[in-house]
Amino acid sequence: MPASPPIDKHTEFARCLESNKISSLAPFHWLSLAVSDMVRAPLLSLIYGLVFTAIPVTILYLIYQLDTHLVILPAAVAFALIGPAFAAGLYDVAWELEKGHTPTLGHSLKSMFRNPAGEWGFAILLMVIMIVWMRLAALVHALYPNVPNPTFEQLQSFLALGSLIGGILLMSVFAISAFTPQIMMERRVDIMTAVVSSINAVKNNASAMIVWAFIILFLVLFGFATGGTAFIVIMPLLSYASWHGYIAIIKTKKPRGYE
Repeated sequence: MPASPPIDKHTEFARCLESNKISSLAPFHWLSLAVSDMVRAPLLSLIYGLVFTAIPVTILYLIYQLDTHLVILPAAVAFALIGPAFAAGLYDVAWELEKGHTPTLGHSLKSMFRNPAGEWGFAILLMVIMIVWMRLAALVHALYPNVPNPTFEQLQSFLALGSLIGGILLMSVFAISAFTPQIMMERRVDIMTAVVSSINAVKNNASAMIVWAFIILFLVLFGFATGGTAFIVIMPLLSYASWHGYIAIIKTKKPRGYE
């Protein structure tokens, strides 16, 4: 009986890409590299920054004008669908700069279709998680005390369960999305390989990723505190930094300047 052909690791489904171990303060270095990218590609950074800024500003405007929070879910779902695609454009800008090329808008837009099945599949995955999150929040809201001015004791079960579910989902989404888009764009692998590799990389660099998560949280809150205008700078900055984080953690050979 003839021997079975060897498995090509490059076509293996749902494999886990090797990750490097980095220092806890490495995310600050990613930010410094991101600032350099913005200086080297100011026009492209501004274009993408304006696109990303339009989304939270629109959400805030609708909430204010309609005096309702019902627009948050459809707006968030729409952002989950188009956000990863536009982020891929920024990753491409950083990638081109890393290779010593001059990034262009046309080239960055083409990056959205380098791995369309994976990138849009990931967007749909985020959308599904978001919908589940909102449905669970609605169920938890049923525990809210049916009294005009509930005391803290009456709110305890509501707050505890809500915080537990929200915390688990938030950590899950962060681990899944930390490097998945970058992996799918650069490696053109299947979505499960990207997701498994992202989760593994986050787990292996827990301290650094906690620092990175707090940096993201601080900058996003600052962006909303400015009425969304600061996202013009924040979104390109975070996207470039995320790319440099991917290069530092997922790649087996770190380019010069990432030590």
